[in-house]
Amino acid sequence: MKKVIVISTSLRPGSNSNAMAEQFAKGAEAAGHQVEFISLRGKEIKFCIGCLSCQKTGACVIKDDVPAIMESVLNADVVCWATPIYYYEMSGQMKTLIDRMNAMYPKDYKFREVYLLTTAAEDGDFVFKRAEGGLTGWIDCYGKSELKGHIFCGGVGGPNEIAGNAKLQEAYEMGKQI
Repeated sequence: MKKVIVISTSLRPGSNSNAMAEQFAKGAEAAGHQVEFISLRGKEIKFCIGCLSCQKTGACVIKDDVPAIMESVLNADVVCWATPIYYYEMSGQMKTLIDRMNAMYPKDYKFREVYLLTTAAEDGDFVFKRAEGGLTGWIDCYGKSELKGHIFCGGVGGPNEIAGNAKLQEAYEMGKQI
């Protein structure tokens, strides 16, 4: 059994990327894994101020919801990120969270497998490339981990447009296979 954390970064009700994240989580649960699902909706996540005190103390000086999320990521075997694609990039709240998790850098971490789920109104193989590149930049800082899988669903712009899409089943199966 693995400890899996799924982080849904969309703030929109009826989010297509959140629907994929939920299916990934259900698949992982069906396989017998312990799953923690975190939605950034309603979370307070402030911007990194670049003070770098976290590199000395292992803790951020900013008081918000990030330390609890970071602790879950540090102790997970698997991390799955879900984000809508905005202007060919990950959501701003995902990038802000990644920046704020700088305090993890000097710490030991358990995660080895990282997954990415992305959705966008536009379709095409190029649409998700920058978001994937941004996440792999984070992964590269944690040399014992790797991007194990990525599912992109294009052509889903409005809320709940992903309903009935085969990518939901694909996300479920990916979660089940970890």
